[in-house]
Amino acid sequence: MTADVLTAIRREMSGFSKGQKRIANYILESYDKAAFMTASKLGKITNVSESTVVRFAAELGYSGYPAMQRALQEILRNRLTSVQRIEAANGQFANQDVVSMVMQSDINMLRLTNDLLDRSALNAAVDAILTAKNVYILGVRSSAAIATFLDFYLRTVLPNIRLVTATATSEMLEQLMHINEQDTLIAISLPRYSSRTVKAVEFCRASGSNIIAITDNVQAPIARLANHTLLAKSEMVSFVDSLVAPLSVVNALVISVSRRLGNEFSQNMENLEKIWAEYDVYEQVDV
Repeated sequence: MTADVLTAIRREMSGFSKGQKRIANYILESYDKAAFMTASKLGKITNVSESTVVRFAAELGYSGYPAMQRALQEILRNRLTSVQRIEAANGQFANQDVVSMVMQSDINMLRLTNDLLDRSALNAAVDAILTAKNVYILGVRSSAAIATFLDFYLRTVLPNIRLVTATATSEMLEQLMHINEQDTLIAISLPRYSSRTVKAVEFCRASGSNIIAITDNVQAPIARLANHTLLAKSEMVSFVDSLVAPLSVVNALVISVSRRLGNEFSQNMENLEKIWAEYDVYEQVDV
């Protein structure tokens, strides 16, 4: 199902039964609330049975009600402000174990990412990293945490890693001004998509550099500009976006690069261990 669920509802409205039209109208008017309702609760509010709600989702082309619900939540992630996200999710956590709900959501995102991640795209990304003269890493706002994590570990593997660390678009472009077709940019962008990241990727695209996008959707702004796209699902939990699956994709990318280097990587790590020991980088802990 690639169409926006709200667009699909409007398109199919004339063919719905009376009960389905009540569901449709409620979703169109209050999709921020419907996104966190069970099929049973949505049925009660619209005065139809739970089975009617499930059939409604199937009528729109979804595999089931949870799939339609995820589509509604995807709309929320891209459109709502942080305050609106909190208000929309309040009902989700009512009388629930927050820890269990958050962790189960993360587990689900990992499973979806494992199914969605294109292994050939990952291998191509590894090639792009290993053949690049310079590898630039870019991620802003919440994605900055992932970018910093990736920079830390790739620096233990390769000597030509550059983390873009500016806050203003102009400063970011200053750090990227020398990027060219010999270089690779790894751009990380998750909802809500930063306009600064998109502008920087557009600049690098125009410069002819190889672009690796780590994002959540093939329709994401930077995915349309990338040579290689690595998908990592990220679900909205109140005002917080889960970074568990994107971090897992980054782990897989770094390990794939290190394995491709083989003995060269092993020698790098031996040299690093000597430096760490000589300068007391880590505390010695007796077990």
